[in-house]
Amino acid sequence: MVDLSVILTMCGIILLIVLIVLAIKAIILVDKCNKIADSVSKKVDSLDPIFETVDKFSLGLSNIGDTVLQGLGLVASKLFSKRKKKEEESEDEDYE
Repeated sequence: MVDLSVILTMCGIILLIVLIVLAIKAIILVDKCNKIADSVSKKVDSLDPIFETVDKFSLGLSNIGDTVLQGLGLVASKLFSKRKKKEEESEDEDYE
């Protein structure tokens, strides 16, 4: 008969070999993932100038839009203030 300690020792050796093989495969997989991540990082870094250009363009459009809206606001406030003054003058004349 086979002794229980011999069976456990053989199972332990087999388990150790399987774990070593899995660890080596995991290391290889992590190395491949690192290479892919480095490649993606380089490609994204090459796109930075495009994003900077788009950012500058959108900032310029935003500034133009703000300036136009501010000008329209000033014109509207002047028009309404003139109307208000005319209405006040006409009300003052009505009371006199």
